[in-house]
Amino acid sequence: MSSPAPDSKPELRRVQLFTDGACSGNPGKGGWAFILRDVQSKKEKEGSGAEWDTTNNRMELMAVIQGLSALTRPCHVLLYADSQYVLNGLKEWMPGWKKNNWRRKDGSKWVEVKNSDLWKQLDELKSKHKISFHHVKGHSGHSENERCDELAVAAYENLR
Repeated sequence: MSSPAPDSKPELRRVQLFTDGACSGNPGKGGWAFILRDVQSKKEKEGSGAEWDTTNNRMELMAVIQGLSALTRPCHVLLYADSQYVLNGLKEWMPGWKKNNWRRKDGSKWVEVKNSDLWKQLDELKSKHKISFHHVKGHSGHSENERCDELAVAAYENLR
């Protein structure tokens, strides 16, 4: 068995991360959920949580943050989400926001990016992993997306 060349990096473990957020009112009670699946072993981990006064976009972001935070080492993450807000932010908008100190143009003035506290967390987590982005249509029968939605709704319904 040969060993890898000194300058080569070991191959990253591949994991699928399915996420969803849900809100009852916007703002209102909200929940987030994720499913992490190791592609090789097929082992899965689910997580969910809720907040009292939040928005759907914040819950979509929290689902990704919590899913990435559950990883204990750098991975190749195949991220599946129904939120174009999250996917476009990660793929396209974040570099400009960072360059402009988490601000964006609104007409002729600069304003802080909405949910910048969560985007900053995602930026830090994103730097630890190789992420590929996959959009799934919400409420279309995608089994993992449906499961995440169930978990997110149950999480906010269980708030006491």
